[in-house]
Amino acid sequence: MAPSRNGMILKPHFHKDWQRRVATWFNQPARKIRRRKARQAKARRIAPRPASGPLRPVVRCPTVRYHTKVAGIHKKVARTIGISVDPRRRNKCTESLQANVQRLKEYRSKLILFPRKPSAPKKGDSSAEELKLATQLTGPVMPIRNVYKKEKARVITDEEKNFKAFASLRMARANARLFGIRAKRAKEAAEQDVEKKK
Repeated sequence: MAPSRNGMILKPHFHKDWQRRVATWFNQPARKIRRRKARQAKARRIAPRPASGPLRPVVRCPTVRYHTKVAGIHKKVARTIGISVDPRRRNKCTESLQANVQRLKEYRSKLILFPRKPSAPKKGDSSAEELKLATQLTGPVMPIRNVYKKEKARVITDEEKNFKAFASLRMARANARLFGIRAKRAKEAAEQDVEKKK
């Protein structure tokens, strides 16, 4: 096809022997079996700890993980009892913080802690009767279930009809931006009033 107008002149690079470089996926079923066997071997190796790994938090973001300060668990201890810790994570609201705190406390209450030396158990380790009842958890540790609360249909109130959302947002933004300037002006006005009274 002839080039049209003042465009770039094509220079195709079809010099490689592409037929020898075709990637096939015939090993995919075998890889699936290999991954399954590796998971089973890991579960046997870390038993009686949960096979799915440490406890994860209830978060709305995929990158950040855990904070245990309010739950009363030190971060070094948390890692040893199967709780994932990430120092980068910051709780932005009280609701999510409390949800994770409750989750940690529930996990701690269900946890069966094996002593490092069976002959000399330390404070916080589980008793011999509890150790006999211990079984390995194969599924996810305390799976997160999102609770959906459906609101009933109702009549829209006059207050909701008259509410101006955009104007309210702009007013809140202006109040936040001008807070310092207004405080400064109020202070100067108060000082001038004091001087006038003198």
